[in-house]
Amino acid sequence: MNRHASLLLVALLSGAACAQSPRTQDGGTTVVTMRDGGVSQVLQSIYLPTIINAPFTAIVHAEWVRPMPEGGSFTFVNQRRIARDSTGRIYEERWALVPKGGGVNSVMTTIQLGDPNAHTLYNCYMLQKPHRCVLETFAETAEAVYKPAISTSGMLPNNMGFRTHEDLGSRWIDGIETHGTRDTTNYNAGVMGSDKPFASKREFWHAPQIGINLYSELVDPSVGKQIFTITDVTLTEPDPKLFELPQGFAVVDTREPVEKLPE
Repeated sequence: MNRHASLLLVALLSGAACAQSPRTQDGGTTVVTMRDGGVSQVLQSIYLPTIINAPFTAIVHAEWVRPMPEGGSFTFVNQRRIARDSTGRIYEERWALVPKGGGVNSVMTTIQLGDPNAHTLYNCYMLQKPHRCVLETFAETAEAVYKPAISTSGMLPNNMGFRTHEDLGSRWIDGIETHGTRDTTNYNAGVMGSDKPFASKREFWHAPQIGINLYSELVDPSVGKQIFTITDVTLTEPDPKLFELPQGFAVVDTREPVEKLPE
């Protein structure tokens, strides 16, 4: 698993899919309840780069709105804490998505600790027993400056469609200056299995001071509407205890062993 994917893992809200079907006994015969169909999905949240000398803590609010076929929508939400210290180390919590207004309490599923200097990434699974932290190689290095890629307007390759890039200027969010961009991509019929043309829109309000988006919005017919909002930003050094492994958690090292060179 690469770092980008692992840091973007969000707890799944499973639909009808079930990894193992329930089994019951009926006169000595095993009866299996079939659970064909369903889907498991991962909501990819904001990207947190490993920038040095830009410490902060904040809360990420996620809202995922998915349309219903006959009208209406499903809405799922969560919120989680993130932090980065001056050396570029990152702390991220993962919380389960829950129905908005459904009276269901979210739970923390994972704590992720990434160190770009030691090249270690710990995924500590809070709901598993026995408790464990899986150690992976953290491929990224600490960076002094981070600049997100900027799209351009123009035709897409292979007659896929057309992208329009807009510069939205500057605005202040939660006392921090941000710069906004919007990319609207119009896809032709036949792209990604679609039988009609469709459009996808991404809007970002990026804060250069800390190198993250304080507001992100994705509108796409294949996933619905996803909104990520950053609040409660504190531009000071996080509590060092955040970067310690949870007490009582065993470490499972999945890194490839380093081969010793012949002397």
